[in-house]
Amino acid sequence: MKPSPVFARLIQHVSSSTTALFFAAILQGSSLTASAQEWTRFRGPNGTGIVEAPNLPASFTEKDYNWKIALPGTGHSCPVIWGEKVFVTCSEKETGTRSVVCINAKTGDTIWKKELKSHTYKQHNDNDYASSTPTVDDKHVYIAFSTPEEYSLAAFDHAGNSVWKIGLGRFTSAHGHGISPILVGDIVLVGDDQEGPKGAIYGINRNTGKTVWEVPRIAGAKGGMSASTPVLLKNSDNSEQAIFCSRFEGIAGIDPKSGKIIWQMKDAFKYRTIGSPVVVGNAVLGFSGEGTKGHEFLIVKPDGAKAKLSWELTEGSPYVPTPLCKGNRMYVLTDVGNLSCYDTDTGKSIWSERIGLAYYSSLVSSGDKIYAVSKKGDVTCFAPGDQFKKLGEAKLGEQCYSTPAISGGRLYLRTLTHLISIGK
Repeated sequence: MKPSPVFARLIQHVSSSTTALFFAAILQGSSLTASAQEWTRFRGPNGTGIVEAPNLPASFTEKDYNWKIALPGTGHSCPVIWGEKVFVTCSEKETGTRSVVCINAKTGDTIWKKELKSHTYKQHNDNDYASSTPTVDDKHVYIAFSTPEEYSLAAFDHAGNSVWKIGLGRFTSAHGHGISPILVGDIVLVGDDQEGPKGAIYGINRNTGKTVWEVPRIAGAKGGMSASTPVLLKNSDNSEQAIFCSRFEGIAGIDPKSGKIIWQMKDAFKYRTIGSPVVVGNAVLGFSGEGTKGHEFLIVKPDGAKAKLSWELTEGSPYVPTPLCKGNRMYVLTDVGNLSCYDTDTGKSIWSERIGLAYYSSLVSSGDKIYAVSKKGDVTCFAPGDQFKKLGEAKLGEQCYSTPAISGGRLYLRTLTHLISIGK
């Protein structure tokens, strides 16, 4: 980690070697803290799916695992990591009860587990009661979950103590719940695009659970549920806007501090949004779909209170897996296993390859490797570049709908009932 200018000047001007060593220790601690914050939400840093851990293996078997543990229930949510603690959510299909589990990243031992009593209800066959990925910071881990009667958000501290729990009203969707919360400063952002009776985006104070702001959204329409987790886009003045996607509200940039809508392209989508937006330079990618009926994929460039369409895909677009961007190349994996590379500036197709049959997990990358995990649990590792180059493969031996996490030089893979750690 490069020292900040302030620390650099302090070290440069100290006369005492003891003091210099003191500041060096602070810098080392700062570096460790930054490393600990690598994977705090769905798809890691700002939803990019990218961190630098260049020594991860391209191929592996069970003998290469640091550990593999059975989880206390099923789930499609992804692990999040803070320091040497991994947080993951699970559910019991028979009762609907959810659990939050804190795991030692080095050993795989369970540090604590907290249950959230609930009940069963009808949802999509490929969904799970634990489908929303938590977000974590230095204080708390934040969990979103729902029943038809109540959409809830809860916070636990790192010792497993309940800090707060709030209800956001009823949640109606034939598919069930799926969107994950994110953090912006002291605000927990969570979307509530649903089929009725009320939709909204909420800004919640991370310390108190109090609603800071609420923006109403269109609700009550079939197919209105969104599982699309927001990302942040920097403005020209270095402030940020949160990018939300939904079928009936389109794609919009929202001030995370106030909830003010900065710009909106309301007619962007015809179908529900399941995959999440991605920042592409100074533009954003959004996409939607509905099974095999139709898929939409577009790049939008915001400009103040307006936004213009940069380019779009008319075929080869995903419904669930979120694409990955590295440099001016975008890697797009469809639900049926077609992997393609595009030029992010022009939308020009660079290459396309069939790598499998069915995918829900999104792409993640570390160093010169990109990982794709199929629903069967088959892992394909390939290299970024202008030609498809397969680097390795692995078999997890169990269904996997969850996107991997990468932190501290390790790859964490969550199958339906297990969590696996790989890397040193």
